[in-house]
Amino acid sequence: MTNPVTPKRFLDAFNDPDTFPTLVDVADELGLSVQTVKNRAVLLRQDPSYKNAVIHRGRGSVPMSENLEKITDDWTKEECIEELQRIAKIDPDRVMTRNYFRVNGRIAESVWNQYFGTFEEFRRQAGLVLSRQQHQFERQIAKHVSVDHYRKANDERRNYDVKYLRDKSGRFKTVMICSDLHDIEIDPFYLRVWLDTVARVQPDIIVFNGDIFDLPEFGKYGVDPREWDVVGRIKFAHDKILGPTRAVAPEAQIDFIEGNHEARMLRHLSDETPAMRAVLAELHGWTISKLLGLDQFEINYIAKADLAAFTKRDFEKELAQNYKVYFDTFLCHHFPHARNLKLPGVNGHHHKHIVWSDFTPVYGAFEWHQLGSGHKRAASYCEGEKWHMGFDIAHIDTHTRATMHDYVTVTDMSVSGGKFYHRLPTEIDHAVPKMLLMNGH
Repeated sequence: MTNPVTPKRFLDAFNDPDTFPTLVDVADELGLSVQTVKNRAVLLRQDPSYKNAVIHRGRGSVPMSENLEKITDDWTKEECIEELQRIAKIDPDRVMTRNYFRVNGRIAESVWNQYFGTFEEFRRQAGLVLSRQQHQFERQIAKHVSVDHYRKANDERRNYDVKYLRDKSGRFKTVMICSDLHDIEIDPFYLRVWLDTVARVQPDIIVFNGDIFDLPEFGKYGVDPREWDVVGRIKFAHDKILGPTRAVAPEAQIDFIEGNHEARMLRHLSDETPAMRAVLAELHGWTISKLLGLDQFEINYIAKADLAAFTKRDFEKELAQNYKVYFDTFLCHHFPHARNLKLPGVNGHHHKHIVWSDFTPVYGAFEWHQLGSGHKRAASYCEGEKWHMGFDIAHIDTHTRATMHDYVTVTDMSVSGGKFYHRLPTEIDHAVPKMLLMNGH
């Protein structure tokens, strides 16, 4: 025989926590199992005739957020929305919070919760906050507006990729490439060998292959932005690296391929926030040309990356576009994955000299060189003692597309074009053990 528990009898017991404080008490009174009591309560809440008449019981009690006087009110979804809007109009300047509505509204939480799930969705349905679609649209607008200033920098950068080309005739071309000098962190012995070799070789093209300037990811390595002498570093790069290189090779074409440090620096300078203006106040009004010495030293700047990339991942993909191909034969790129493009060439970035051999029917057997850096090997923020220092001299036959690398290694000695160089006492970095410099490990 079915237990004759009518909905009214069930509700009388279930909604009387004072007499029946636990579900076990309710079950005993009705002659049902505890699970059956739970199931009946769920079914009644789903029944349009009873759903607002069943309280939400915790372990033998009504949640503290509920008001027993409000529970049995029969509210429709539309009436819930009208009630929330009524409370909001009383004080339009007040932020409508869940607790404020709980205190001032006439609806129990269990009533509106069954329609909307969360109070945020309740507010959204009542028109007090933007809908999801409106919010997404608003975020898309904000995202694009937030990077408009980067797009201005894009236009300025891209005007310099072919501004100072030097047209040289002849079958054989010589290209000298250095990478990762990092302004004031450059090794003084490396700089001497580089400048003297440029003066003797007189290459057709000189390539600064990225990260000639240095700007860390603030927060990484514990670098404090307020202590970063940006102007001092820029002037050092102009006075000690770019200017002297142009002076000893006045007829050479000089190309500067943007590295991740240059791109990061330009993004920081484009950020017109009060904090950024305070840290970089001395650079206010500087153009990209003045910053990088492009017009002053007649340098082409190769920068295809979109600085307005939204995420770090997108930004890295954009940087991968910063490269240049010379004579349809030789590729210079800051990052190592460029060797997969199957051209002879070089990359930087990792401060370690590595050579890969490859072959294609067009170029025959060829080499790809990952260059060592010019950064001194003592670095407080990473394992600089494991780095290599060096630069490349590439000789190119533009008719046969053959490339010959003459890589110059720099430790405490160097040999470039048959000339021996030795590190002077004034060029020793005492932070690096002498045996490391001698062995080049």
